[in-house]
Amino acid sequence: MSVQERKERERAARERLIVATARELAERQGWEAVTTRRLAERIEYSQPVLYSHFRGKREIIGAVALEGATELAAALRAATSSAAAEGPHARVTALARGYLDFAARNPAVYDALFQLDGGLAYAQEDTPEPLKDAFAALLECLGEVAGDGVHPGLFTEVFWASLHGIATLTRAGRLPPGETAQRVELLVGRLAVL
Repeated sequence: MSVQERKERERAARERLIVATARELAERQGWEAVTTRRLAERIEYSQPVLYSHFRGKREIIGAVALEGATELAAALRAATSSAAAEGPHARVTALARGYLDFAARNPAVYDALFQLDGGLAYAQEDTPEPLKDAFAALLECLGEVAGDGVHPGLFTEVFWASLHGIATLTRAGRLPPGETAQRVELLVGRLAVL
C-alpha cells in the first residue's frame, strides 16, 4: 500500500469517526450538544483536524443526514419486502410503520434529515443520491396505490408529509403515542387506492 493510499484510508476513517461521534452525541444529548470543540475532544483530534474534514456543524449534520437517508431507504425496503406477499394494503401499512419506527428509534438522525439545515438540496437536480434513494423507497411502494389520474410522485409526497406530521407531532407530545396504529390505518385506508 502506498503512503497516499494509507493517508486516504486514515482520512476516511477519521471522517467516519467524526460522523459516528456526532450522531451518538446528538442521539444522547440532542444536536445542541454537538459542537466542534466537543467533537474534537471526544475523537481526540484537534479542532483544525476536524475542520479539515468538515467546515462546521452544518456539514456534519449533512453527513449524518446522508448516512441516515441510506438507512431509512434500507429500513423501508425491508419493511415492504416482508409484507410483499400479503398485498398492497399490507405493504403500505408496513411502509408507514417502518417509517414511523425509524423516526422514533433515530430522533437525531431524523432531525438531521428533515428538521435541521445540513446544507443539502432536497427535491432538486443536485439532490444527493442517498436522499433521492430514500424518496425512491417510498415511491416504489406508494406509486402503485396512487390511483388513476394521480401522479405517483405527488401522491408519495402527500403520503410522506402525512407520515412526517405523525412522526414529529407524536414525538413533540402533540399527539398521543398510543394511537399511532389507528392513525396509520386511517392514513392507509383513506389515501391509498388498494
